[in-house]
Amino acid sequence: MNDTPIPSALIDQRIAELGDWRGETLAHVRALIREADPEVVEEWKWRGVPVWSHDGILCTGESYKAVVKLTFAKGAALADPAGLFNASLDGNVRRAIDLREDEPIDADAFKALIHAAVALNRSKQKKKG
Repeated sequence: MNDTPIPSALIDQRIAELGDWRGETLAHVRALIREADPEVVEEWKWRGVPVWSHDGILCTGESYKAVVKLTFAKGAALADPAGLFNASLDGNVRRAIDLREDEPIDADAFKALIHAAVALNRSKQKKKG
């Protein structure tokens, strides 16, 4: 029998452990990701980082003292008309959204980023295949 914890359960546990606005924020963005992409795969990597994937990594969700950081693996290649990306702007590949306490996220714009990330990953998969 496999005793490896299920990634979704580990993410549930992380949300519960945080027990404050960071857990609520992580739970909220997780729900938005699932709404945007019902086929998303939840993973647990790098010793404790929630990861959402679909034909490759879409984004990660890290919790720090002052922010919940959502890092999009290929964010530099995504259009961001709403200007959600506010961190890791100087890299050639990744882009991130730092969410602070009591800071709302534009749900529609965020879901559009998830859709764009899925489309980008799918296009790269088709080129490989």
